[in-house]
Amino acid sequence: MNPINRYAQTQNATASKERLMVLLFEAGLRHIRAGAQSLEAQNFDQALTPLTKASDIVMELTRTLDASKAPELCEKLKDLYGFVNGRLISAAISHDAKAAREAERVFGPIVEGFQGAVEKLQSEGKLSQGAR
Repeated sequence: MNPINRYAQTQNATASKERLMVLLFEAGLRHIRAGAQSLEAQNFDQALTPLTKASDIVMELTRTLDASKAPELCEKLKDLYGFVNGRLISAAISHDAKAAREAERVFGPIVEGFQGAVEKLQSEGKLSQGAR
């Protein structure tokens, strides 16, 4: 295994659950962007994999919602995730880069918000730093 992959694997294995969630959000956004770029370049076959991966991540994020802790927020996120996933599916089926970019425009601020919340909680010492 090359050193970069080994480092990433170690980082993931020792990260806190909050950091793992941030990595999941970031991966989803990265896959949305890659799919959109492939569609814009009319590389339709290359777009399917990242769009499918992004959709899988968004579905997993939907499953992590815990309405018992924040019912209104969870309902709003569920709706947003549903929209994002719908646009990703539409982009993949119709080869529509605009749909992928719409998913990106909605998902991007969610990612940034989660990143900011985790950073704030970590700086306040309210989150663990992961297994060390």
